[in-house]
Amino acid sequence: MVQDTIFYQKIKRIFDRNSSPLVMGILNVTPDSFFDGGKFTTEEAWMEQTRQMINLGVDLVDIGAYSSRPGAKDISEQEELDRVLPAILSIRKEFPDLLISVDTFRANVAEKSIEAGGHIINDISGGTFDPNMFSTVSKWKVPYVLMHIQGTPQTMQLDPQYADVVNEVFSFFEERLNELKKAGVDRVILDPGFGFGKTVQHNYQLLKHLEKFKQLGCPILAGLSRKSMVNKLLDISNKDSLNGTSILNSYALQNGANILRVHDVKEAKEVIRIYEYIKSI
Repeated sequence: MVQDTIFYQKIKRIFDRNSSPLVMGILNVTPDSFFDGGKFTTEEAWMEQTRQMINLGVDLVDIGAYSSRPGAKDISEQEELDRVLPAILSIRKEFPDLLISVDTFRANVAEKSIEAGGHIINDISGGTFDPNMFSTVSKWKVPYVLMHIQGTPQTMQLDPQYADVVNEVFSFFEERLNELKKAGVDRVILDPGFGFGKTVQHNYQLLKHLEKFKQLGCPILAGLSRKSMVNKLLDISNKDSLNGTSILNSYALQNGANILRVHDVKEAKEVIRIYEYIKSI
């Protein structure tokens, strides 16, 4: 009951319009994610990374076991489960108060992850890859991150096309939110899906008009960390993209982002601290 109260308060903060922005730390237990693939595939490695993020003030950790980088190899549901469940179980055991998000588009993986101790489902497909996702989220009454993607991780960056990317993503959200409401899901976080079936220009158009999505009445998650929209524009590698990421995160906060999904917790917390101070004076 005490733990339930702790998580109720932490989740409530996500949906509190007056709350300070939050930092979601990325924990990829994959061998092939675009920035940190292979670094956290052992228990010792993912526990140390989680410990470091907690020490730096992370608000919640997003565990991903299926690489969704452009052109990533598809893996079976069982392989995803074999990666993600041990991570959730060991992290919950050592850090029982940590809020855990699970990055998956598969309803069965979502369900087993919640049973293992996950609190939020972060679905890159917005429920379009698995028709059972919305009913699963509804059954377990957990918050849901609704992300937009065009195509699949294997095809999304081949030739993304939009007549108007901002309005098309907005319409997608409207339609999916209506379906979620019918399914009984009422705690939804919106993620425009930077880099998921978008060109560099599409990404910057979405960032520039991020505030438009506030009209839908949901918290906004910005996942900009070390993505190609930084690297390609500046002609640098993702290893050199921390400064650019911080600039994008600052812009996202000004345009209404409530959660920053990042690899670099310390720098994101500093961005939020400066942003909050400027707002207060």
